[in-house]
Amino acid sequence: MNNTLISKGSREYYIANLALFLAGFVTFATLYDFQPLFPNLVSEYGISPAIASLSLSCATFSLAFTLPLSGSLSDAIGREILMSVAIICAPILALGIVISDSLSLLFALRLAQGVILAGIPAVAMAYLNDEFEPKALGSAMGLYIAGNALGGMTGRLLTAWLADYLSWRSAVAVIALISLVCGIIFLVLIPGSRNFRSQPFKLMSLSRSLVGHLKNPGLLHLYLIAFACMGGFVTMYNYITFRLLGVEFNLTHTQVGLIFFAYAFGAVSSTVMGNLVNQYGRSRILFVSLAVMAGGLLLTCSGALVVLIFGIVIFTIGFFGVHSVSSSWVGHLARQARAQASSLYLFSYYLGSSISGTLGGYVFAHWHWHGVVVLILGLIGVASLSCLHLGQERSVQSRKFASV
Repeated sequence: MNNTLISKGSREYYIANLALFLAGFVTFATLYDFQPLFPNLVSEYGISPAIASLSLSCATFSLAFTLPLSGSLSDAIGREILMSVAIICAPILALGIVISDSLSLLFALRLAQGVILAGIPAVAMAYLNDEFEPKALGSAMGLYIAGNALGGMTGRLLTAWLADYLSWRSAVAVIALISLVCGIIFLVLIPGSRNFRSQPFKLMSLSRSLVGHLKNPGLLHLYLIAFACMGGFVTMYNYITFRLLGVEFNLTHTQVGLIFFAYAFGAVSSTVMGNLVNQYGRSRILFVSLAVMAGGLLLTCSGALVVLIFGIVIFTIGFFGVHSVSSSWVGHLARQARAQASSLYLFSYYLGSSISGTLGGYVFAHWHWHGVVVLILGLIGVASLSCLHLGQERSVQSRKFASV
C-alpha cells in the first residue's frame, strides 16, 4: 500500500475533507443562488420563467463545456492551484453581478462564473482519487458531495429568505461574501498533493484520452446517468418554486425557500449510500436510488402540501444517492487521466442541468406541473436503463476475469 495516501480516520483525512467540503459548498452556493430568484427576475425584467432560468443555465452551460479543459489542465499544473484560483474568483464575480445594471450583463457574468467554477468539481474528484486510500474514497466522496448539498441548500435557502426582506442583489452579495470567507479557509487547510504526477498539456494527447474515455461503455453509461438525473433534479427545483408561489398554494418566498432544507437529507444520503456500496455493490445501490427518485417525484403530484414536501425530500434523497455512487464509480473505471474522466462526467451532469432546466420551462408553460413530472420520469427511465447495462457489463467482466 502507498503510505503517502490519506487513510480513513487520520487527522489529515478530516482536514482534507473539511477543505473539500468547503470547496463543494462554495461551488454550489454561488452556482445555484439564482434558482429561487427566478420569480424576482420575471417581475423585474418582465420575462418568462424559461428566460429567467437562463440565469442558472448560462452558468451551468459554460461550466459544462469548460470542465473537460479544466480537468486536463489540472493534470498538467496541479489540483490545488486550479481549485484555489476558482474558489476565490467565483465569489468576486458574484459581487460583480450585484452591481450589474442589465439582464444581458447579468447573463454574461454568469457565463464567466461558470467558466471559473469549472476549476473545482472535476479537479476535486481527481484530488480525492489521487490522495485517498481506496477504503477512504467512498466516505470521502460522500462528504465532498455533502458539501455540495449544503452549499446548494444554503445558496438557495438564504437567497429565498433574504429576497423577502432585501433586494435580490443584496441576497446574492451575502452569499458571495460567505463564499469568499470559505474560500480563504480552503486555501489555509487543503493538503498539498503527494501522489500527483504532472502530465504535459498537449491537445493531441487530450483528444486521444477523451476518445478513450468515450469508447469505454461503462463510462458512457455513467455519463448518461449524470445527464438524465441532474437534468431531472434541476428541472424539479426550477419549477416547483413557481407552483408553490402560485394560486394553488400561495406561499411566500421564505416559505418556499424552506423546501431547500431537503438538501440536508440529500447530504446524509450521499454519505450513507457511499458507505453502503462496499456492502451491496454499486449497481444495486444505484438502482435503488433511482427508484427512490421516481417515487418521490410521483408524490409531488399531490395537492396536499405536506405530501408534496415529503415527495421533494424523498426525491432529493434518491438523487444524492445516485450522484454519490455514480461519481465515485467514474474514478474506478477510468484507468488514466482520471481528472478528465471526472470532468466528462460533470460535463454530462451540467449539460443535463442546462438543457432540461430550460426545456422544463416550456413544458411547465404548456402542460403545467404534471408535464414536468412526465419529463423527469422519462429522464429517470433513461438512467435506469443505463444502470441495468452497467450491472450486465460488470457481470460479463467478472466472468471474463474468473475464466483467465
